[in-house]
Amino acid sequence: MRSAPSAALEAATFRDALHRALEEDLGGGDITTEATVAPELRARGIILAKSDCVIAGLDVAAEAFRQLDPGVTFTVHKPDGSRCAPGETVADVRGYAGAMLTAERTALNFLQRLSGIATLTRRFVDAAGGRITVLDTRKTTPGLRALEKYAVRAGGGTNHRFGLEDGILIKDNHIRLAGGVEAAMARMKAADLRLPIEIEAQSLDQVDAALAAGASIILLDNLSLEETCEAVRRIAGRAKVEISGGVTFERMPELAATGADYVSIGALTHSAPAADLSFELEPDV
Repeated sequence: MRSAPSAALEAATFRDALHRALEEDLGGGDITTEATVAPELRARGIILAKSDCVIAGLDVAAEAFRQLDPGVTFTVHKPDGSRCAPGETVADVRGYAGAMLTAERTALNFLQRLSGIATLTRRFVDAAGGRITVLDTRKTTPGLRALEKYAVRAGGGTNHRFGLEDGILIKDNHIRLAGGVEAAMARMKAADLRLPIEIEAQSLDQVDAALAAGASIILLDNLSLEETCEAVRRIAGRAKVEISGGVTFERMPELAATGADYVSIGALTHSAPAADLSFELEPDV
């Protein structure tokens, strides 16, 4: 797990994705803008929040405009991680009007998506009340994982594995294919990867087996609240405890009170609604 809520977003992680997105939208040309807007016209645009949200992805939005107008200026008023209320100005953009019109949708698509993830994450983090660490999962949009996991960090969450090489997580299918918890743990230890071993448990019997086999982290998958509390009692600090499955805002206080260390929530990245943001342009005179 990578606890780096302030880690910056590297431009290399999104430059190519933006280029592809702009090409997809532009195709053979922006026929409406080319017909209605003089090529020499300069404009000022403002990005406005239209709902309560947490901002994430401003560097990505800026790059969308910059790829079509390298001389554009992008001034941030609400940096990533900031809470925004309806009507607040998030950023303003100055440059060629045509380039801004053409880049607008791509910039907003990324910004709204990432801000939606940050907003949802912050809601779960607030509900946790500092008593349990909120983790994301690998349930991300293919090709956009680095961006979406950045948005989780902007919302105050913590990243779990970025990919399969980043950490050990023995899940139910591994356990079945290996021949049980003990066999899976034995094979993992024999690989001698010098990493903490996390293993999924779907019953208290599997919790006992994982603990006896020396797991570093035990993931409680869809256990009831009573079973979760009993698992935490049995583990008694000998391994870290992660809760997963069926996590909602309403359940966060009771899950945080169990004494578990982590709660992982796939919905942060696979079900976050887009934040409501708009882009308004006027001639820059």
